[in-house]
Amino acid sequence: MPKVAGVDSSTQSTKVVICDADSGDVLAEATAQHPDGTECPPEAWWDALQQAGDGLLGDVVAIGVGGQQHGMVTVDERGDVVRPALLWNDTRSADAATRLVQELGGPKAWVEATGSVPLAAMTVTKLAWLAEHEPANAARVATVMLPHDYLTWRLTGQTEPVTDRGDASGTSYWSPATGEYRTDLLELAFGRVPQLPRVLGPAELAGSTAAGVAVSAGTGDNMGAALGLGLEPGDVVVSLGTSGTVFAVHDKPTADESGFVAGFADATGRYLPLVCTLNAARVISATAELLGVSLPEFNQLALAASPGAGGLVLLPYLDGERTPNLPTAAGSLHNLRRGAMTRENVARAAVEGMLSGLAAGLDALRAQDVAVRRVLLIGGAARSPVVQAVAPTVFGVPISVPPPAQYVALGAARQAAWAYADGAAPPHWDLGETTVRDDIDETAGEQIRAAYAEAQSSLYG
Repeated sequence: MPKVAGVDSSTQSTKVVICDADSGDVLAEATAQHPDGTECPPEAWWDALQQAGDGLLGDVVAIGVGGQQHGMVTVDERGDVVRPALLWNDTRSADAATRLVQELGGPKAWVEATGSVPLAAMTVTKLAWLAEHEPANAARVATVMLPHDYLTWRLTGQTEPVTDRGDASGTSYWSPATGEYRTDLLELAFGRVPQLPRVLGPAELAGSTAAGVAVSAGTGDNMGAALGLGLEPGDVVVSLGTSGTVFAVHDKPTADESGFVAGFADATGRYLPLVCTLNAARVISATAELLGVSLPEFNQLALAASPGAGGLVLLPYLDGERTPNLPTAAGSLHNLRRGAMTRENVARAAVEGMLSGLAAGLDALRAQDVAVRRVLLIGGAARSPVVQAVAPTVFGVPISVPPPAQYVALGAARQAAWAYADGAAPPHWDLGETTVRDDIDETAGEQIRAAYAEAQSSLYG
């Protein structure tokens, strides 16, 4: 019974799971926290991996790392970190993103080049910001990596940096369609081309640790979740964590010049069109805090309100927003009328607003010819009874809620098992029993989505 390890180095913490390589059964897991904020010293991720993996990694045969996408990790010629990594949720490069889109000739030119229109989240814009605002640091940069690349690099003894096609596709200087770096775009943003990680195939090994443990290519967190869930065509994941994501596997690259859908690659050789919002689970926790209630009490309040929340609509842009591209936006509550201003309606509006933003992501995937037959709901907020009750109506399709699990880490572990066995396909792992909800109120769903769209249009056009 060989054991493999999967790592999820997310925004807030590092999770390590130990799995049976054949069945996928989770044998052990641990977590260590990261510093809060929109930038982070990469060494903190390494320390968290050591802490979470302490006592767990001694008898594994392989390890894979899934990591938060887009983060900018810079090291100098000696291998020392130049500055704290700018994370995906750092929006200081919004102006740089706008300028880069214009300099290449508009959104269409970018999606043809890299599958995505660069936003403040993406690595290429962060490098442009660094070159403009911290030229001394920019001059020191010898190599640019992503968060998962950095951890793989440390695990393999800081040899040649490597990445995978899934995470590379989130930089906006690598093309999913051609499988090549677009160094001209990197030069446009940064003024020169530093060393970039070599892009490995889905089942290719990155190397091994000093103890001889095989290290797989790793991938981005969304690609890791897709692999952990074993997505098939027609499955769409809605992940409700710090951010909200909507993604699906697809058989061809996508190119949405509106910028709504990012045309990523996945971790298996296919593609992963994805919509990401900055605001998801924290909308619920922030609203519960505003109302002065616990999360169980919040659920009771929201369930007590009728669909449509008495006409209240929350645009949940509490931390700005990535999709739609509104980095300086703020949250706003619309249609305030005396009869509707109850705690129950405010709670319900928070849930419906969060889900309506993600429902717009489903529509955007459909516009890219992605089949949407069911939604798999994952992430911390997926366990909320009110989210499970409201989601089928807002999304307009049945939802399945897999058992609670660290799916990014499971995907990384599954990749490690695949690479270690040198197999033709990832091993089949059974997720276990899922909860299915297909109680859809189509009329209410249409009204909720229309009210959300009207509020958004009235404020932002």
